[in-house]
Amino acid sequence: MTTSFHSRPLVLMAMAVALLSACSSGVRVPAPVEDRTAMGRSSSSTQATPAAELAKPMPGSENAGKPGYYTVQRGDTLTRIGLDNGQGARDLARWNNLTNPDVIEVGQVLRVAPPGGAVETAGVVVRPIAPAANSSAKTESAPASTGVANDEGLGFIWPANGSLIAGFDEVKNKGLDISGKAGDPVSAAADGQVVYAGSGLRGYGNLIILKHNNTFLTAYAHNQTLLVKEDQKVRKGQKIAEMGKSDSDRVKLHFEVRRQGKPVDPAKLLPAR
Repeated sequence: MTTSFHSRPLVLMAMAVALLSACSSGVRVPAPVEDRTAMGRSSSSTQATPAAELAKPMPGSENAGKPGYYTVQRGDTLTRIGLDNGQGARDLARWNNLTNPDVIEVGQVLRVAPPGGAVETAGVVVRPIAPAANSSAKTESAPASTGVANDEGLGFIWPANGSLIAGFDEVKNKGLDISGKAGDPVSAAADGQVVYAGSGLRGYGNLIILKHNNTFLTAYAHNQTLLVKEDQKVRKGQKIAEMGKSDSDRVKLHFEVRRQGKPVDPAKLLPAR
């Protein structure tokens, strides 16, 4: 049908009336949805959140810099912090009231020494070694060239029978690397308690950490199989793992001794072969 020039304004007016009628009858363009839940705050709330979070002090910040405390750095895990401070991760979680030990925040300040100076060793009996009456005579009789450090009477033994393929180096190697075949036994170097058994520490593969007293930890890395569990007590010479090459390019045992968290040369604490 052809619309004449004079009737065209009437058609346009009719269309406008129809559109207005549609709007009034409930046909609407949806308004933007504003999510005010915790997962999707409004724009004004989102802008305010970072400032509020920055103003909020981190847990334990009042203890920053004090002896016996550590400020969490990017990439840290509770296991790593424990190893570097001579403590078990479970002890750290308990001392710091951590409901989820897997969640720690950069800038958070953690207690890494027993509260009140008490000796807490997760069940390991700590007996300070009193100097014997003839200790000076023993010291004089010991060969000066051995460089054997005081092990507080623990009497460390070699954890594996293979040959030494890499020695201690404070920069490149924090322990000893001992060769072997897959499945060879890995033994506890001294009496202690398992404070870690798992593969959550990068670079160590399947790892066991033993706490021997309030001074010494030992670590056994790259295992094929772990034979003990956390909190389990072990005896010197007990088989705790089987040698492997987890997180390593060859089968070996990487063995560390930590004195109050600091790596020391295990060869100075082990008997001569």
